[in-house]
Amino acid sequence: MAVPVQVEPTDLTPGPPVVKPVAGRSLWRIAWSRLRRDKVALASAAFVVLVVLIAIFAPVLTSIVGVNPDEPNYGLLDPNTALPAGSFGGMSSHHPFGVEPLSGRDVFARVIYGARISLLVASLATLLSVVLGTVMGLISGYVGGWVGGLIARLMDLLLAFPLLLFAIAIVAVIPDSAFGLNGNTLRLFILVFIIGFFSWPYIGRIVRGQVLSLKEKDFVAAARGTGAGSVRIMAQELLPNLVAPILVYTTLLIPTNILFEAALSYLGVGVKPPTSSWGDMLSTAAGGLFRVDPTFMVVPGVAIFLTVLAFNLLGDALRDAFDPRGGG
Repeated sequence: MAVPVQVEPTDLTPGPPVVKPVAGRSLWRIAWSRLRRDKVALASAAFVVLVVLIAIFAPVLTSIVGVNPDEPNYGLLDPNTALPAGSFGGMSSHHPFGVEPLSGRDVFARVIYGARISLLVASLATLLSVVLGTVMGLISGYVGGWVGGLIARLMDLLLAFPLLLFAIAIVAVIPDSAFGLNGNTLRLFILVFIIGFFSWPYIGRIVRGQVLSLKEKDFVAAARGTGAGSVRIMAQELLPNLVAPILVYTTLLIPTNILFEAALSYLGVGVKPPTSSWGDMLSTAAGGLFRVDPTFMVVPGVAIFLTVLAFNLLGDALRDAFDPRGGG
């Protein structure tokens, strides 16, 4: 016989609706959520990381292939024409991108070592220009007065300077050794200094415009009211609000510097052969070799094109992601 079970009555009266607290999202979280939905941005970022890793581990990759990028190998050339023996510039399992005409040096090894030169010059020059531009933009925008006006006129002067001609003239007349450096090390130092020093006004103008707007905000007035000095306000109040535009412009400035370094190497004022450089490889191919061996021009040209395109697409995606007017 079943024993009856007493069931306690339940209160079915609907209570007040449960309101979930709204979680605030920072600008960085909003930007990351936008980037995750952008497949082009993710693909561009992955390619940029791949190029950086290839440049860093270039010695490891060439040791696996077993090729020295600076060592000629005339045995891989046709003795009658000095062109690569075989089709497509002598491509094979040991030489996936073929070999150079006239010297027989491995194109794969020279391309990945050329990536080291391009990324090194572009990264260091961008770092120099970002540091100078941020500091000068902060001072010009916040301090104002004759100091801000003087810095603004200096920016205009540097922006009107014929940078390419100046770089060619300086690199062409530098001695073999200076500042305790010599050879390609000295040339790289000069290239980084010239590109970085004459590029800072671009980011300086952006930072100055942002500071002119931010210094009128309430949080700056509150910091000033607590007795904070100008240096503290610029470093702790204004600079954190400038990280996003600085990051975006940095990503867009790197490909410009890659192209500038390639242009200087193409004109013969970059690193000296046999040190590999994308611009120097294009210059050698443009001397007439591309007519009989187009592969030698296509490989470094594609490397420059894809690297610059990836950086530009990533920079555009970051700009859209940090845009406060965008949906997100």
